[in-house]
Amino acid sequence: MRVIAGKYRGKKLLPPPDKSVRPTTDRIKETVFNILASRYGIGGRVLDLFCGSGALGIEALSRGAERAVFVDKSPQSIRLTYDNLKGIEEPCDVYNTDYKVALSKLGTAFDMIFLDPPYNCGLEAEAIKIIAEKGLLNKGGVIFTEHSRENSLINLPSSYIIDTRHCGNTSISFITVAEV
Repeated sequence: MRVIAGKYRGKKLLPPPDKSVRPTTDRIKETVFNILASRYGIGGRVLDLFCGSGALGIEALSRGAERAVFVDKSPQSIRLTYDNLKGIEEPCDVYNTDYKVALSKLGTAFDMIFLDPPYNCGLEAEAIKIIAEKGLLNKGGVIFTEHSRENSLINLPSSYIIDTRHCGNTSISFITVAEV
């Protein structure tokens, strides 16, 4: 695992010690960030929810995001995220808490939100629903989620637009709010 581009390009990131955390592969991460950069730009405030190793938020910081917030309920994932943040100079906050608690307490909106929860648990749709209710996505912002190909994102707010791409057994979806 490594940072693919930007200020920290080539920085090695520590992988999870076991199979309980499924990190985003470099190939998928490169695809995701190429799409994000070309369609939405990378900057502003970033939320890395279910952060695991912190790789997505760190990649965003490397590519120009102003600030990142990392959230995971696993103490091991939080320790790993702190280890991977060593040498990163951009401002960030790290919270060891459940995603619902974090989303209820975060007081500001984000320009980019990464959701990479455990597969096939239905957490993506629930998190997106809370994000919509709390107004945590800025106008023009994007939510990115990685999920199993079998897991379709249903029951999302009707104002949300979903663009899904398939990479083998993995699906990547970009979610934005429709312009009114």
